[in-house]
Amino acid sequence: MSAQIEKIALFIDGANLYATAKSLGFDIDYKRLLREFQSRGYLLRAFYYTAVIEDQEYSSIRPLIDWLDYNGYTVVTKATKEFVDQTGRRKVKGNMDIELAVDAMEIAPHIDQMVLFSGDGDFRSLVEAMQRRGVRVVVVSTISTQPPMVADELRRQADQFLDIIELQGKIGRDPTERPAREARESRHTPQFLQRSPASQRVEVEDEFEDE
Repeated sequence: MSAQIEKIALFIDGANLYATAKSLGFDIDYKRLLREFQSRGYLLRAFYYTAVIEDQEYSSIRPLIDWLDYNGYTVVTKATKEFVDQTGRRKVKGNMDIELAVDAMEIAPHIDQMVLFSGDGDFRSLVEAMQRRGVRVVVVSTISTQPPMVADELRRQADQFLDIIELQGKIGRDPTERPAREARESRHTPQFLQRSPASQRVEVEDEFEDE
């Protein structure tokens, strides 16, 4: 009798994953990422969470969101909130923690393994709650930077910590590499694949700030 295939769900904190990969000097190839985890079990769902700045004439992250939507990801977005802090600095708030936690708790009865792409220590309680429901939790981030991108309490709580640097060869792309292969493979090729990383950088960094 064959071993039972694990049901897996991916939960990608888009802001955190972008910052982590950027700190290590590579880009995420989301098509390869999906294939990698499809090879590890039955991938029930791949969630991607990001905030968007809706009043911009052109949103540099929109082509990525559209591509993910067409290519196997469940994209969850919400509008950012802009405010001025006590020092007069403009800040953009776009925290997606609650949305991710609610989706995780709802899908918990249907999966064996949760793969969380985030180093945010705020997720420690969620990881513990998922474990109480019998779900094995893998946290993907890195300790290869100074300081580490993953909070110590989150790393300790996880059933397994996977340093994303170990996955780089399977899900990464050099920022200077032209992704022509993906452009040929998908009729829903997003514009972001033909843009330089710098063109995506301004908004993505803005949306990450959640304080």
